[in-house]
Amino acid sequence: MSKALIIVDVQPTFCEGGELGVEGGNAVAERIAEYVETHRNEYSYVATTQDWHVEPGRHWSDDPDYVDTWPVHGKAGTANAGLHPAIAALGIGHHFKKGQYSPSYSGFEGLEDNTDRIPTREEVAADLTAGRTLANALEAAGITRVDVVGLAESHCVKETALDARKLGYETHVIEELTEPVSEELGVDARRQMREAGVVLD
Repeated sequence: MSKALIIVDVQPTFCEGGELGVEGGNAVAERIAEYVETHRNEYSYVATTQDWHVEPGRHWSDDPDYVDTWPVHGKAGTANAGLHPAIAALGIGHHFKKGQYSPSYSGFEGLEDNTDRIPTREEVAADLTAGRTLANALEAAGITRVDVVGLAESHCVKETALDARKLGYETHVIEELTEPVSEELGVDARRQMREAGVVLD
């Protein structure tokens, strides 16, 4: 079995003190870093995803409903949109940026970009045309199982795991390496994932 580890949106913007901070986010980042240090040799492919919003339309709002609209967060080029320092220190080689010009939750909507550039709409379209997607990267690496960790379990972790299942991967979410926005939303996310065949470890 060839496994991939996808580290979803572990960014300061989603940790305590960030624009959409998740309680326990910094601790999750540290636990993921420790996990990668001790388990890296088990994975054929390791990647991160990041919200990297330039102009994401209605996704940003001055009057957010916290369902479909949100305060400004993950703003491309800012420190809070970068990787959490504990994750950045791991030296991971594959980074997928998402949501540049539209709402985005799943890591499978991201495009591989290992720079800190702020892309134009045309550059995003060119990367999509070139197939710089997570799905293509996993296929090229011969992956059969995807482990998903990161923030937040109730949103981007869930959507990334659900998309991995839709693509036919054996999919696991490592519970100690994620946190939901709230326990209520976490319960609902775990139900959706189980029903889709995601294994919660």
